[in-house]
Parts: sequence; structure tokens; C-alpha cells
Amino acid sequence: MAADIDSPAQLDYLYNAADRLYGQFARSCGLSSCAYWMLYELVCAGGTASLRSIAIAWSYSKQTINSALKSLEARELIELSFEPGSRKSKQASLTPAGVVFAKENIVPGIEAERRAFCTLTADERATLLELAHKYTEALDVEFTSMNEGRG
Repeated sequence: MAADIDSPAQLDYLYNAADRLYGQFARSCGLSSCAYWMLYELVCAGGTASLRSIAIAWSYSKQTINSALKSLEARELIELSFEPGSRKSKQASLTPAGVVFAKENIVPGIEAERRAFCTLTADERATLLELAHKYTEALDVEFTSMNEGRG
């Protein structure tokens, strides 16, 4: 069956399939999807990241991020503290137990993701990223326009 090239439905199915795969992997690590991505961000950031940068990078609601971080904090995988010199802005940091957990669970996921991504040629990777970015920006414009028309 040929895909309708004027419909983004196939792309939606692919995004949902990828989301399902990540969700299954997160659950296999004993984490919610959001908690997985929070640890992923901390690993990529070298162990510590501001809550503001996490929120911007992952586009989850503040409440969802806080819930995930609180669950990670309760498991003693992260600690929350104020950023240096601030009494308002917080940061999350991997604890020693969090570093071990990340090495056993998050880093292998990141490595698998990299291996899968590198099955594409360098040109294919660049094109995929460029087109996904372009599509996401266009979708943002369309949805923003729709929402403004509702107000």
C-alpha cells in the first residue's frame, strides 16, 4: 500500500512507534518515560542540569517534570538543590547511586540509540534532523495560529 504523501499520518505513526519503544525501554529500567528523559538529560549534561534547561529541552509541563524529579529524588537517584548563587532557581544532580543507575540503564540506552541512528549515513542523519526540525517548526506555527484563532 502506497503512502499518501500529502498526509502526515505515516509520520505520526512512526513518531508514536518510537515513543512506544522509548516508553517500553524506560519501563524496563523501572522508570516512567519522563523520569527516563530526566536522567537522560542529566547524563548528557554531565550529571547536573538546571530545572529551567530541562524544561526547555524536553517540553514537558512543569508539573510533569516536578513529579518525575520528585520520584527520582525519592529513589535517591538525584538530588535537588539551588543553583549556585541563587535562592530561586533549582538544579538536579545525579547522586552516587544515580550515577551507578545511569551507567547500568541510561547510558546503554543512549549507546543503543546512537548505534541505531548511525545505521543511517551522515547525509541521511543530517537530512533527517533538518527535515524533522523544519516540520516541527511548521507544525508549531500551524497549531499556534489555530489556537490564536480560538481566543
